Amino acid sequence: MQKDQLLTRRRALLAGAVSLGAAGVAAACTPGTGNRAATAPPPAAGARAARRPLKPSEYRLRPLTGYGPPRTAHGGTPVRREPLLRVSGRGRTMVLTFDDGPDPRYTPHILDTLARYEVRAMFFVCGEMASYNRDLVSRMADEGHVVGNHTWSHPLLTRLRRSRIRSEMERTSDVVEKACGDRPEWFRAPYGAWNRAAFQLGAELGMEPLAWTVDTLDWTEPGTRTIVGRVEDGAAPGVVVLSHDAGGDRSQSVRALRSYLPELLDSGYHVTVPRRQYV
Repeated sequence: MQKDQLLTRRRALLAGAVSLGAAGVAAACTPGTGNRAATAPPPAAGARAARRPLKPSEYRLRPLTGYGPPRTAHGGTPVRREPLLRVSGRGRTMVLTFDDGPDPRYTPHILDTLARYEVRAMFFVCGEMASYNRDLVSRMADEGHVVGNHTWSHPLLTRLRRSRIRSEMERTSDVVEKACGDRPEWFRAPYGAWNRAAFQLGAELGMEPLAWTVDTLDWTEPGTRTIVGRVEDGAAPGVVVLSHDAGGDRSQSVRALRSYLPELLDSGYHVTVPRRQYV
């Protein structure tokens, strides 16, 4: 009997110790007990917090989205019957465009001048040239310029079949995407020769057609002063200027840009790139 009584007393003492220990742990985890190290929230609140979805900052998800065209899904690019000749914008806004490149002899000098005056421009590149000078295409995009599609080999589109026009456009868009990460959103027909197929295929590939308002005719090598005069005489709000950075000797075009660009800026013109109007 004594042995049974001793076992019974031991069980009672152990049960009491376990109860006191559990109470002590509960007291240590309860806020306001004076134990600063133990501040865990009540289980119920913790369970609700675990179920609440995280909402990271939109800035971290989409940095700098305010500085470019929207990347969200949008309607199809409209099929136009004629190319855009001017751009809309507030005040004295102009756009400078350069065709046929990139050419390692002249394009870097043009990019240097644009960077010096913190101006962005548009470069309508030929896929064949771009495939050999992807570093220059990448630099264009990195420095904020718009890279447009000027076909692969600069053919006269009005003499080509629809399948060939598509190939010229698609191959160039592929090269541009590999070089700078995005496909072109603007297209310019070589020689300014447009037809219905060019407008339709360009729209299918998500590109708007852009022509020009002022033609410097720099490809004829008329002289630096003549090129400068044509740009300054044609300057007006919404004007799109056509020049070239490849396709021949473009040293006059390089020197002309160095002259007329600061003059335009000093005259109050804002030289920039157009913004796509998504529908």
